[in-house]
Amino acid sequence: MNVMAQKKQHVTIKGTKDGLMFLLDDHCGYSQLIAELTEKLSSKHYQNKDGPEVNVNVHVGNRYLTNADKEELREIITKDSHFSIEKIESNVLSIEEAEQIRKQSEMITLTKVIRSGQVLKVTGDLLLVGDVNPGGMVMATGNIYIMGALKGIAHAGFEGNDEAVISASQMSPSQLRIANQIYHFEKEDDKDSEMEAAFIDRELAEIVLEKVQRLIRFRPNLQRNEHQIIE
Repeated sequence: MNVMAQKKQHVTIKGTKDGLMFLLDDHCGYSQLIAELTEKLSSKHYQNKDGPEVNVNVHVGNRYLTNADKEELREIITKDSHFSIEKIESNVLSIEEAEQIRKQSEMITLTKVIRSGQVLKVTGDLLLVGDVNPGGMVMATGNIYIMGALKGIAHAGFEGNDEAVISASQMSPSQLRIANQIYHFEKEDDKDSEMEAAFIDRELAEIVLEKVQRLIRFRPNLQRNEHQIIE
């Protein structure tokens, strides 16, 4: 008796509370994957442009996709259907993506004074040993730590990181910005005697100031690389 082996499925579609999840096997050839995906989506079950929009998350596992590959997947999945791609996820990073992640996690340390009219802009966290004078501005995609007087403008998380913080030995800026939030510093906020930190309070959805000693309570993720501590 001949038993025909069941054909391995390289495309799995699962329903979730947020829409659909497309799981694309990373052990087959890309052309084979595309052929099976196209065939599966050609059925009447998926060919329906009149229904409500359905969000689709695509997972490709350990397969690297070029931008052209991603566009091809988007075209195949959304063509003649009511599917909308929310994101395409891969476990594999390009060299450029890995380098960008490395830069975002770096701390840039500078010893200088930012004078009126000057703008210092960095990728990652900024540790400035010096002052930011009135009219000067410092910007970082991550956190900003100033070992000196902040009297100008500081903008942390300027690419949208609302978890970023700003800390200064003397917190008396003209303005603080974190992601898209703005805090106008008033004269009564000026407390030269203690180091303060600014961050976005999740409940209030606005920038607040706290003593730097209390920052770890609100941003525990700042405590990194504990394995490097020598006891």
